[in-house]
Amino acid sequence: MIESGAVPEKEWIVGVGSALVDILSHEDDQFLEAVGAIKGGMQLVDMACIEKAMARTLAAPIIVPGGSACNTMVGVGKLGGKARFIGKCGQGQMGRRLSDGLRQSNVEPLLTLSASPTGRVFSIITPDAQRSFLTYLGAAAEAQPDEILADYFNGAAIVHLEGYLLHSEALIMTALQKAKAAGAAISIDLASFTVVESARELLEHVVDSYADIVLANEEEARAYTGTIDELKALDILSRKAKVAVVKVGDRGSYIRHAGKTTRVAPVGDGMAVDTTGAGDLWAAGFLYGLVSGMDIADSGALGSACGYEVCQVVGATIPDAGWERIRQRLRLQSSDS
Repeated sequence: MIESGAVPEKEWIVGVGSALVDILSHEDDQFLEAVGAIKGGMQLVDMACIEKAMARTLAAPIIVPGGSACNTMVGVGKLGGKARFIGKCGQGQMGRRLSDGLRQSNVEPLLTLSASPTGRVFSIITPDAQRSFLTYLGAAAEAQPDEILADYFNGAAIVHLEGYLLHSEALIMTALQKAKAAGAAISIDLASFTVVESARELLEHVVDSYADIVLANEEEARAYTGTIDELKALDILSRKAKVAVVKVGDRGSYIRHAGKTTRVAPVGDGMAVDTTGAGDLWAAGFLYGLVSGMDIADSGALGSACGYEVCQVVGATIPDAGWERIRQRLRLQSSDS
């Protein structure tokens, strides 16, 4: 496990997850009811379900690269870190767009290709900036354990896995075993309270046996620990992993490491255009900070800045101006230390 404030010999952050495209649409709660989406949750559906939901939209949805671990690796790459992403996508235009986008963001794409369509997520954004997902995995669901090669983890300081991989036990276990064999620290993002509820047994095994870093928002922490008290949930998670994080939206986040709880203040005024990618980009800043030798507090502050900036736009892509503001914060942090 990376010690807070120490620069590790290994520099790579490797993400493993579903290679997806996000389809974003602003709708009301009645729309959620009409399409059968669970508010704040994620459901696996077929392509027909997404097409029917899209047909109900009043305006053309926005289409952007997506996928939880993929978003995190893009953030690491944009910050100047060494990032790789492991996933599976289609051979068509959507897959090419994803691969090209990763390279442009300084991320090494390790993508297996399939004849099936690239997976996609219909992200429904309600007026409270909450996101509800209908997910068609497509090619991502065809990823096979033998496609995850041990060489992919060479030089990895941290391997970051999204909780959505819990829907494929053989795949996530192979990734975990090869990452551990490479000597990497393991970071797990719990992904969604619906994932926690549907894959509890496997998740508990993964967290207990492999996780060094566990990242959760308040709903995921509640679903996993059974308590609405965020600090109690943080304490429970910290007994299982060396670093436990509970993000509490516009109130900031809490991190527990080595018996100490650190509160990370939110950045900005708490207003959000869209919270798509907020947790993913928070993870990018935090993990990049740890690998760069920052302490827990500064790593959390960087995560908070990345999470704030992505909430100011629709989708999980921070514009250049946002990245410049984040880099300015980094420069200020560096000059103060």
